[in-house]
Amino acid sequence: MADNKATLTPDGSVAIELDVLTPTLGSKVIDVRTLGTQGFYTYDPGFTSTASCESKITYIDGNEGVLLHRGFPIDQLATKSTYLEVCYILLYGETPTQEQFDKFKKTVTRHTMIHEQIHRLFNGFRRDSHPMAVLCGVTGALAAFYHDALDVNNPRHRDITAYRLLSKMPTVAAMCYKYSIGQPFVYPRNDLSYAGNFLNMMFATPCEEYKVNPVLERAMDRIFILHADHEQNASTSTVRTAGSSGANPFACIAAGIASLWGLLMAAQTKLVCVCWKKFSQLNTFLNLLNGPKIRMMLSV
Repeated sequence: MADNKATLTPDGSVAIELDVLTPTLGSKVIDVRTLGTQGFYTYDPGFTSTASCESKITYIDGNEGVLLHRGFPIDQLATKSTYLEVCYILLYGETPTQEQFDKFKKTVTRHTMIHEQIHRLFNGFRRDSHPMAVLCGVTGALAAFYHDALDVNNPRHRDITAYRLLSKMPTVAAMCYKYSIGQPFVYPRNDLSYAGNFLNMMFATPCEEYKVNPVLERAMDRIFILHADHEQNASTSTVRTAGSSGANPFACIAAGIASLWGLLMAAQTKLVCVCWKKFSQLNTFLNLLNGPKIRMMLSV
């Protein structure tokens, strides 16, 4: 809400009064939406001092190490919730009852399969294709299969799209990995948890039974929680811009994936992958998780 005013006097001309908005958390914001009618515009290429929207979903203060989802601290969510519970909180703004969560979980779990024709799309990519190229292409192609719930003003349509994205993206991501190493795709299993199903699709083979390690399963679930939403980052801004025209949500998500493929993001991701490769042995991995810096988050 506007508690007070800020006065701007460009070039000594007539003073322009602007509302100062006070958020629940964070810095105050000067509302510059009326500047254009006065013949002036603001210049902020990197959105370093600009808020493009009002959000009640996530609050981040990187300098202070604060990450809140709907007001809940991330350490509390990571230690007491599952990823799907966090998704429910992000979507609906409140913690679910047991009945609500069971229904939500069942809906997500039963829609993890993707159209069989999508499998054939992978054959059009070279085996040495960059995984992000494949992920962008296949995610964008989902728009050709799911175009029956596109009214963003319809709450039911928004729910359907959100459920489809939650259900199918782990399947698509795992298929991209399997294709890159020349292994057959592994179908999702409804009897596993969200994180357990993802690990099974990533690492199971037809040659032998794959048992999901419960420690790795919980670690994976918490990694999902830590990446559930990151406010106005590069991919979020890209998806919002693409979606502002009413484009197919899957096409918009493909645009967001492309933004994460950029050099600045890729360098960080590559560094993480290099670090993970060094901890291929389970015992070494468990020792890493028990380190003092992340023990609080993973609680293994």
